[in-house]
Amino acid sequence: MSDALVVAAGTTAADAVAAAGLPSNGPKAIVVVKDPSGRLRDLDWAPAADTEVEPVALDTPDGLNVLRHSTAHVLAQAVQATFPEAKLGIGPFITDGFYYDFDVEKPFQPDDLGKLEKKMQEIVKSGQTFRRREYASLDEAKAELAHEPYKLELVDIKGDVDDSEVMEVGGGELTHYDNIDRKGERVWGDLCRGPHLPSTRLIPAFKLMRSAAAYWRGSEKNPQLQRIYGTAWASRDDLKAYQTRLAEAERRDHRKLGTELDLFSFPDEIGSGLPVFHPKGGVIKREMEDYVRARHIEEGFQYVGTPHISKEGLFHTSGHLPYYKDTMFPPSHMEGADYYLKAMNCPMHNLIYRSRGRSYRELPLRLFEFGSVYRYEKSGVIHGLTRVRGFAQDDSHSYVTAEQAPGEIKHLLNFVLSLLRDFGLDDFYLELSTRDPESDKFIGSDEQWEIATKVLEDVATESGLQLVADPGGAAFYGPKMSVQAKDAIGRTWQMSTIQYDFNQPARFGLEYQAADGTRQEPVMIHSAKFGSIERFLGVLVEHYAGAFPAWLAPVQVVGIPIRDDHGDYLQEFVDRLRKQGIRAEVDHSTDRMQKKIRTAQQQKIPFMAIAGDDDVSGGTVSFRYRDGSQRNNVPLDEAIAHVAEVVRSRTNVGPTA
Repeated sequence: MSDALVVAAGTTAADAVAAAGLPSNGPKAIVVVKDPSGRLRDLDWAPAADTEVEPVALDTPDGLNVLRHSTAHVLAQAVQATFPEAKLGIGPFITDGFYYDFDVEKPFQPDDLGKLEKKMQEIVKSGQTFRRREYASLDEAKAELAHEPYKLELVDIKGDVDDSEVMEVGGGELTHYDNIDRKGERVWGDLCRGPHLPSTRLIPAFKLMRSAAAYWRGSEKNPQLQRIYGTAWASRDDLKAYQTRLAEAERRDHRKLGTELDLFSFPDEIGSGLPVFHPKGGVIKREMEDYVRARHIEEGFQYVGTPHISKEGLFHTSGHLPYYKDTMFPPSHMEGADYYLKAMNCPMHNLIYRSRGRSYRELPLRLFEFGSVYRYEKSGVIHGLTRVRGFAQDDSHSYVTAEQAPGEIKHLLNFVLSLLRDFGLDDFYLELSTRDPESDKFIGSDEQWEIATKVLEDVATESGLQLVADPGGAAFYGPKMSVQAKDAIGRTWQMSTIQYDFNQPARFGLEYQAADGTRQEPVMIHSAKFGSIERFLGVLVEHYAGAFPAWLAPVQVVGIPIRDDHGDYLQEFVDRLRKQGIRAEVDHSTDRMQKKIRTAQQQKIPFMAIAGDDDVSGGTVSFRYRDGSQRNNVPLDEAIAHVAEVVRSRTNVGPTA
C-alpha cells in the first residue's frame, strides 16, 4: 500500500494523519483513509487493532467523491432549513458532482437555488462536523426515521438496493451521520453509509446547477420527486475550470449545432429518440457509411442484410430476451406469433452462418451489415443523437476457431484504432468489462469466462494502451473490450466495442468441420466500430464543434463573388470541382460579399473561394479558410488540386493549408 500510515489500536485515523504531519487544509488535505480491504473510512475511525491505511487527499478521485457526497448532505440540510416540509430521498455523488432528491409541495424554482446556495455557505462556514453512529437495531432506525417515509423504505429493503441507495444504507449495517455544531449539539442528520469529510469547512467550492423531476428509485410507478444537481471541487480554480468546460461543452452541444447547421431533427410526430437526417446531415452519414463499408471489405468482411423484425423465438434462442426484454419495444402479434423489433443483429447473423455447412478453411468468417436496431430507452435518458431509440450499427461478427480468436481480436482492435484516428480521435484507452461472479445475469462456465477474459486482456495489454477494469460490466454472453476516446475538450466517450462470445454458437448449434473431420464449435466475436452511427456522428459534431474536416463537411467549397458579374466565373470553377467529386456551390444570393462570408463561416464551410476582377483576369481564385487565414490568387488547376488533396487526406484546413 503506497504512502501507508499505521493507525494504532485505540487511536483514530485523524491521530495518525496528524502525527505524520499530513495536510489538514487545502486541496491536498487528507479527508478519509482507505483500509486494507479498500473501504474508505472517516478520520475519526478507530480500529480495534493496529491497521495499515492509505491516506486519501481531497483532490483525488476518492476524495472528490467524499467531498461531493458531503456537499449533497449540506444541500439536504439547507433544503430542510428552507422548506421544513421537505422529505428526503437519496443524495449520491455522481461524475463531476452530486444530486439529492426531495419530496416538496412545489417544484424548485431558479430563485430557490440561489437561496439554497446562500444557506449552504452558512452551513459550510459554521464548521459543522460529520459524526457517524450505528443503529443498534432495525427498530431503532425506524423509530428515528418515522418522519422520513423514503428513508424508511430504504431501511426496509436494506441489502437489496442499487448502487446509489447502497450509499445511503450500506449492506450489513445501518448507520446515521449527525451534523454537530461547535457547541457539540446535533443540528441535523441523515441515514447514510458514509464516509464524510471531517468538517463542512473542508468544502471549498460548490455550485448548484439545476433542478429536475425524478421518479423515486428510478421507477415510473413511484412518486415523482424534485432533484437538485450540484457540483463541488477541491478548489475555486477547479470549479472555475469546470464551469469553463461546461460553457465550451454547451457551445459544442450537438443538438444545438444540429439545428444551426441544418443536419438533423427529432420531429414530435415521429416519436422521442427517433432522428431524421436532413440533406446536410445525410451527407455526413453517407460519408461515414461509405468509409466504414469500404474498410470492412478491405479487412475481409462480407456485407449482409437482415430484417428489422423477427419472431420472438429467435431472441429466446440467442438468450437475449430474458435480459433485454425491458429495453425492447413491445411485440406485435401476427399470424399466431409475436414479432419483435430487433434490438441486436447477432442472432440473425448466426442464422446466416448456420444456413449451410462450414469448413475450417472458411474461418475466420466475417459478416458485416448496417443493422437498424430499436431499443426502448426511458424518456429521461434520451439525449440527442448520443442516446436514441432507433439507430444503425456497423455491426460485425467474426466466426473463428478458438486458436484464431486472439489474432482476430488483435486484428479488430487495430481496425478500430485506425478508424478512430481517421476521424480525428487519437487519444484513447481501453476498458475491459468482466462478469460479476456473484450475479446470476451471466451464463457460461467459470472456465469459459476465464479463457475469454484472458484472451481480451492479453490483446489489450499487448496494445500498450492503458487498460481500465470494469467489473460486472460484461454482456451476459461474454466479456467485452471497449475503446474509450477523448474528444477535443477532454471528455471521454465509449466508442467501439469488441466482445468474446462462447454462448451463442452453442445455443444456435453452430459448427464447422475441422481438419481432422470432426465437428467443432466456433467462437463468435462481436465488434461495432462506430457502435451506433448516430451516436458517433453526435460525438463528432461536438468534437469538431461543427467544423468538420473537409472530407466530412456537407459543403466543402463555397464560391463567393465580389460582384454579381464574377458569379459565372466562379460557377465554372465550382463545376470543375464537382467533376472531381467535391461538394461545391456558389452563393448567388443578393447579399453583400461580407454577409456571404459571415454566412459561410456560420455554416463552418472549410473553403471559401473568392473571385474579383484580378482573379478573373488572372485565371485564379483566392481562398479564405474557416480560421480567417487567406491564400490569394491561386491558379485554378492548383486550387482544384489543393482542395482535392485536403479532402483525400482527411485533414482539417487552417493557417498552413
